[in-house]
Amino acid sequence: EFARQGAEVELILGPSEQQCVHPNINLHNVESAQQMYEKVRELFSDMQISVFSAAVSDYTILNKRNNKIKKTEETLSLSLKKTKDILLEMSMLKSEKQFIVGFALESDNEVYNAKLKLKNKSLDMIVMNSLNDEGAGFGYDTNKVTVISRKGDVNLFELKSKKDVAKDIVDLVIRDFL
Repeated sequence: EFARQGAEVELILGPSEQQCVHPNINLHNVESAQQMYEKVRELFSDMQISVFSAAVSDYTILNKRNNKIKKTEETLSLSLKKTKDILLEMSMLKSEKQFIVGFALESDNEVYNAKLKLKNKSLDMIVMNSLNDEGAGFGYDTNKVTVISRKGDVNLFELKSKKDVAKDIVDLVIRDFL
């Protein structure tokens, strides 16, 4: 939506089936959380508006294996380690001229937890998705979001196409950024 409205966009995209072809989009494909962190870190200081629309993964496997794990036991335990919180790290590097939007997928105490993330990560805006909203989120072409700004504005949007949701979010970002 930013590109459609004329902005030059640096899109950092992990493994995905999404096709992002637009003359205003510079696409950067990455395969791992570490690669995503490095690319974000490289580009971040030149960005006016940064939208962190999806978390990479909170954890990565500690001892990755390149071969098949044979089925020999009834149970299997995997050791995980926390990945870098890219959004948090970039928010600590943010200048006064930069605007950061985060996303929060919540299932309990949704607005409270989204506001907490907004505050704890020093964001300008957060877009909250609920796992409890029918027809919204993953696996649907529709979504229903709540957008909360650092100023305290709360905008509730009804279920609509993801394209329309993106337009609503971009309009709010532009309004608050300018």
